[in-house]
Amino acid sequence: MEIQILQLLEGARQARGLTVVIDVFRAFSTACYAVSKGVGPIYPVGNIDEAYALKEKIPESLLVGERNERPPEGFDFGNSPALLLSSDLTGRAMIHTTSSGTQGIVNAVLADEILTGSFVNAGAIVRYIQMSKPDTVSLVCMGYACQYPTDEDTLCAEFIRNRLLGIESDFEAMRKTIRHGSGARFFEAASQQWAPSADFDLCLAPDRFNFILKAVRRKEGLLLERHDI
Repeated sequence: MEIQILQLLEGARQARGLTVVIDVFRAFSTACYAVSKGVGPIYPVGNIDEAYALKEKIPESLLVGERNERPPEGFDFGNSPALLLSSDLTGRAMIHTTSSGTQGIVNAVLADEILTGSFVNAGAIVRYIQMSKPDTVSLVCMGYACQYPTDEDTLCAEFIRNRLLGIESDFEAMRKTIRHGSGARFFEAASQQWAPSADFDLCLAPDRFNFILKAVRRKEGLLLERHDI
């Protein structure tokens, strides 16, 4: 099994084989928490206009996501697992568009199959890959707004790769690196309305969920399907 770690949009476009699109802060952590709350299906889309158009077709759906970390006009929620967990969302479809994670999904056009990637379901991702036995695994780190690599996405890719190779990772050291690096923004007073500090701990909870989210194409568009592993 060949395992490659790729970065940003160009990495998504280059990804081959079984592809894991990683966005720890916060798209694919948020998606897992939403599914755990009974949300579904989730429709990942690339742009805001597409999200609004899909909302017209699915009126009871939730608009969830961000641009520049803030929810766009008319959205029900930003890209925050903490805020989602505070509401009863059972049975609601979710239209999800973000600056990083969902961009990776829609751009990974050469991948054989696409999973979302985060720490919160890393163990399930590893088990699925081990069961699937692909020739190639692409771990794509989407970074901050697809502009530059981030600690959390790159370390999550290394965390998944190490497990596939039977190598133990020091998660607490990773957590400390993230806390004092790209995760420091969650502890700034000015960001609490759209990036609360609770999101940091929620996104850095390894193996909290025993399911994967797999991107599949249906007549209504791309959606994320839950598969318990």
